[in-house]
Amino acid sequence: MKSATLMLAMALASGVCATTGIAAELRTVAERSGFSKTGRYQEVIALCSEFQRVYPEAVRCIEFGRTPEGRPMQALIASTSGALDVQQARQRKLPVLLVQGGIHAGEIDGKDAGFLALREVLDGKAAKGALAKQVLLFVSVFNVDGHERFGAWSRPNQRGPEAMGWRTTAQNYNLNRDYAKADSAEMQAMLRLVNEWDPIATIDLHVTNGAKFEHDIAIMVEPVHAGDAGLRSAGLAFRDAVIATLGEQGSLPLPFYPSFKDFADPTSGFVDGVSTPRFSTGYFQLRNRFAMLVETHAWKDYPTRVRSTRNTVIAVLEQIAAHGADWQQLAAAADAAAMQLAGKLVPLEYSATAATREIEFRGYAYTRTPSAVSGALVTRYDETTPQVWRVPLRDQLEVSRSVTAPAAGYLVPAAHAAWVAERLDRHGIEYRRLEVAKAQLPVQAFRASKATPATQSVEGHLRMTLEGEWKEERRDLAAGALFVPVAQPKARLLMALLAPSTCPPRRATRRSTPGSRTSCEPPAGSPTSTSACKTAWCSSPASSTPTSTGCGPPSSRAGPKTSLRWSTSSRSPRRRSSSSSPRPEPCASSVAAWSGPCRS
Repeated sequence: MKSATLMLAMALASGVCATTGIAAELRTVAERSGFSKTGRYQEVIALCSEFQRVYPEAVRCIEFGRTPEGRPMQALIASTSGALDVQQARQRKLPVLLVQGGIHAGEIDGKDAGFLALREVLDGKAAKGALAKQVLLFVSVFNVDGHERFGAWSRPNQRGPEAMGWRTTAQNYNLNRDYAKADSAEMQAMLRLVNEWDPIATIDLHVTNGAKFEHDIAIMVEPVHAGDAGLRSAGLAFRDAVIATLGEQGSLPLPFYPSFKDFADPTSGFVDGVSTPRFSTGYFQLRNRFAMLVETHAWKDYPTRVRSTRNTVIAVLEQIAAHGADWQQLAAAADAAAMQLAGKLVPLEYSATAATREIEFRGYAYTRTPSAVSGALVTRYDETTPQVWRVPLRDQLEVSRSVTAPAAGYLVPAAHAAWVAERLDRHGIEYRRLEVAKAQLPVQAFRASKATPATQSVEGHLRMTLEGEWKEERRDLAAGALFVPVAQPKARLLMALLAPSTCPPRRATRRSTPGSRTSCEPPAGSPTSTSACKTAWCSSPASSTPTSTGCGPPSSRAGPKTSLRWSTSSRSPRRRSSSSSPRPEPCASSVAAWSGPCRS
């Protein structure tokens, strides 16, 4: 095993890396160490500048934000087309690819693999001509402060490098749980970059944990199961093409996340799914763009993981060069379709059905014996004895929750317009302020009859499960309120953020009177959509019970043409140091949906 690892490291350091003087200047600490080490963040700054110096016509280095500890967040822009700013990229209609590493800074393969792949492409040794047909945004380290929390035991179950960064930020945010809520300074900076460049695809480079097995990488893409129907076939082709290329290069790629249903029991098999929008793959499909989650395996050594990640980046560049222009047209069509979602039932969450198929999975011999410490069963693997496991896989997905889009849009009361507008701005969602007050507007308000707080907070937010029913009311709307139209390209993202619909994925089993059903999906054959009851997860202060959680109009309520969905606010304080002021979570209980004309 050690000799094979050494040979692989030598191949990466010599065969893959050029021996010219230019290449030597652009070699990472990882390459120079035979992939036993990774560099500190200062190396990223130096390499970005050096790439720009060596390839002045093809590379630009930019700072797109600052971390809470004051470090620059850098992105490298690369294209041989001459389009090195967003205006030129748009003028030439070039697809933009965002490749990000180090969102979890201990999982740092993407940084070293990305710099290696970039140099080879610029030198014409891989993906020849690909950068003439696209613009690459390479963020080698997303979680910069976490990267500099450097240590040998940041990921004790990961084989290499010798030391690495930390999973969360300096403020203990997990950035791959922060896309939708966008609390962290780092995520806000990333979303500004995304809003500016509008990448057709985002590649999120990770290292997974878990059992020991032979498979070295997993590739997951959305839209495939979720999102705009017109994008799904392209997403599937994208995923399968990359997997096929990796297989030809000696990898054993998987199309699903390789985490056991029972994390300690291989016989439990796997359950596929679609991530919620706090994750990258769940977020970008709501914007009608592609996202790929790449997970190398922590028990593979660092040279192996860097090689697999490098191969993935190259394969993605080739796919964007071949199909990016077509995907841009599909994305534009998806944007146009999203603007027509008013009044329609829109799927927002998915879960695996009970249908199971048996697959062959390449693992190792193992035993499950009681722990001498806890007495619980412990799985121990013998990596000298490969085995083919026959395990169940549930990979047929169905819609677990849908929301009916409002006929016109959402209204945010003036009292909450400032902080909600700030959140909408982060995602590039369109809205406008009302200049004239509206008196006694007919509304449909969701009144919560029961509020159940979660047992644990999530990064300072407390999820609240609400039950109740919609009721007709009349409410005043003060000047300064926000109108957020549903007729916009990010309509799905807007609904995911504002509709009271982030409830546990449960299916209704019976039809009952309004207010008595607590599922998010109607019984089979029901003519209604989500009209009877909502179970919503929202932030709410412990001292008050939310009265409503506004949502789009249910299809079973025609209502007057000027009907309004209204709700009062319920917010939860953020848990921060005494010097930090509370900030609310943008949950549905501060919005209203309106089906009439809106004039400011």
